[in-house]
Amino acid sequence: MANPAFEARQVISASNPILSEGQDYTTDPATLVADGKLYILTGRDTAEPGVNDFIMPEWQMLVTDDPKSGQWTHYPHFLKPDAVFKWATPGRAYAAQIVRGPDKRFYLYAPVMQEGSTNKDGFAIGVAVSDSPTGPWVDAHPSGPVVSQSYPVKNDIQNIDPTVLVDEDGRVYLYWGTFGRLKGVELERDMVTFKGTPTDVTGLTGFFEAPWIFKRKGIYYMAYAGNTAGPNSECTEAVYYACIAYGTATSPLGPWTYRGVVLDPVSSTTSHPGISEFKGKWYIAYHTADAKGGGHFRRSVAVDELSWDDSVNPPLIEKVEQTRAPAPAPQPQRNLAPAARIVASNSPVPVQYWISALNDGKVREAPLPPDTWGTWSPNNPKRQWLVYQWEQSLKFNGTRLYFWADQPAGSGIGVAPPKAWHLEYWSDAEKGWKAISASYPTAEVGIWTEVAFDPVTTRCLKAVFDASTDGKTNAAVAIQEWEALYPKAVLVEAADTKVPASPICSPME
Repeated sequence: MANPAFEARQVISASNPILSEGQDYTTDPATLVADGKLYILTGRDTAEPGVNDFIMPEWQMLVTDDPKSGQWTHYPHFLKPDAVFKWATPGRAYAAQIVRGPDKRFYLYAPVMQEGSTNKDGFAIGVAVSDSPTGPWVDAHPSGPVVSQSYPVKNDIQNIDPTVLVDEDGRVYLYWGTFGRLKGVELERDMVTFKGTPTDVTGLTGFFEAPWIFKRKGIYYMAYAGNTAGPNSECTEAVYYACIAYGTATSPLGPWTYRGVVLDPVSSTTSHPGISEFKGKWYIAYHTADAKGGGHFRRSVAVDELSWDDSVNPPLIEKVEQTRAPAPAPQPQRNLAPAARIVASNSPVPVQYWISALNDGKVREAPLPPDTWGTWSPNNPKRQWLVYQWEQSLKFNGTRLYFWADQPAGSGIGVAPPKAWHLEYWSDAEKGWKAISASYPTAEVGIWTEVAFDPVTTRCLKAVFDASTDGKTNAAVAIQEWEALYPKAVLVEAADTKVPASPICSPME
């Protein structure tokens, strides 16, 4: 029987993501340079649309002689956890990495679920070894994992996301961790045994997960997924999303100093770096939701060049500009919301939400909080509002809203459809807001709530929401998408989201 690991297909990819057709979703890239080739080890996302879970049964591999050529060899069924680690359960093939050891053999560090584990968290890290990056692989520590919550020393973190550095002197260093906890330790030259006690890593501002250690010109670099969130954060506005940030050190075990952001948030909530030098150029691999049918749990690997600022000490990484496939030609539409800037009554919007979701044109079957604008707080007010602003007066005769809720109408907790809602428009002549007369339907969840009205011409539209209540407390409101409809279909140019809304329509209350 043929070894599935050696089943391969040739891929021509003109742009990012590398596999864009939606047949195979690749995630959590880990780069490796060996034998004149660039290898990218990836996971496989298989969650169905609307399923918010990391369903990852196996690893895949992408190989190229030149990333710019667009020519890749794809191994779709590279390895399954239980095929190499007899102590592992099937599935949960999370972010792994392959490195070349001091003995010139290849070592795979892989987080998997330990079968029969009595630990609070069953994730553990196994190590496999091979004479080739493509296998076959055998367990380098067949007695069990090399790291778990109970082995070789106790810890209380989730033991995933390993990253390994083999230094020029042959010494080996392992880092791993997630949910804001990162540990590091030196390994013996056998690649599996701790040499000393793991340390808790500090100094990497906003560290969340996905560490990646590498070395350049005597300086150690640690890239990672960070999620220091807020309206003025250089990393991300919404806490569910992540940027790729990095720090530097002069020693492989730190101390680490934060240096900035390498990659802005991508279209998936998670982000994961793999960084390597290949044939004189540096590359960063990461994943996005940009493939056909993609999503937060259906991700696909992209790769871009990475540049350096060597005029400073230590040399810094210049921010990477994501490259994507050319966008389809815009089609005429009635919805002018993409051209609007947004102001909300609950600004700054709580970090679990993202106000830009309101006019991004995306409605998801099972949205995460940052896929919506929401108002939840410990004390929800009776009324909330949103304002769309345009640079010039435009005509409108309808609107559509796509509400989200986790509680029924009439609830005073959680997120519920509003008790009532209406629209207002700004009158420049009267310097104030005027109600739009219409028959407003009850807010529905899971379908569009739509209303038509006599045309109004304005620079600003305001949607006002009266909270659902049980008579004692008020529920919050959440909306995936709010469309502002022009009488006929036209081409719409999206607003620059980096430019904040201005107080052209006031008072807002």
